[in-house]
Amino acid sequence: MISHTYLPVAGVIFLFMCYVFILAQIFKNNSIVDIFWGLGFICIVTYLLFTSHSYIERQAVFLTKHLVNICIFIWGFRLAVYIYSRNIGKREDWRYINFRKLWRKHNIPQWLGAFLQVFMLQGFFLFIVALPVIHVNTAFSGINFLTILGFIIWVTGFVFEALGDYQMAQFKKNPANKGKIMRYGLWKFTRHPNYFGEMTMWWGIWLMSVNFFTPVQTMIGIISPLTITWLLTKVSGVPMLESKYKNDADYQEYIRNTPSFFPKFR
Repeated sequence: MISHTYLPVAGVIFLFMCYVFILAQIFKNNSIVDIFWGLGFICIVTYLLFTSHSYIERQAVFLTKHLVNICIFIWGFRLAVYIYSRNIGKREDWRYINFRKLWRKHNIPQWLGAFLQVFMLQGFFLFIVALPVIHVNTAFSGINFLTILGFIIWVTGFVFEALGDYQMAQFKKNPANKGKIMRYGLWKFTRHPNYFGEMTMWWGIWLMSVNFFTPVQTMIGIISPLTITWLLTKVSGVPMLESKYKNDADYQEYIRNTPSFFPKFR
């Protein structure tokens, strides 16, 4: 039963985030949690694969779950490698520095603030976003039209995220671009092609997880793409990043001429 899977997966996430929390305290850098976001989903998939006891699923050549799991492995490793290469040798990200200032202001111990606000909160969202991954790994489902459509949507999102990250990395490599605003390639059509890609991928994952024989799971699973869309557009994605540039005249001009999230091709 799917309900019997939630608690073990939550336990795996808790242990995983505790491990990342300990690493962060050793290195005195809470922003390493970003590297482990994608790896957390890989950890969940690995656990589900090793605990699958379905004879039918083991005999099947290829199921929707296999395609979803491959997508998760590809996305998770790419994202982890990209964030690691981007952050290696740098100080703690400014967002987490601001968190430390907030904890200090309210006399909250640094370790406690980090454990609750950074690691456990991210673990909670990790579980919520992983719901369709959990569902597709615990219910027999063959490849169907929705699987193919969801995969096409996932690929579209992956291209936006991976290509957007690559273009930004190449832009920043050029010393002549220091202090300038990236507005080329995919960044010409949306100010956040990587965020748009992330959201699109999770809608694709959810669509692949749709199973008409388990309608309750399907409706619970839609919480995943809704949550990631909300986080990226209203909370920790676009608003938090762009607050850093509220006094930057060039970026404000970029805002006036380029959509914040959904691409506009012109």
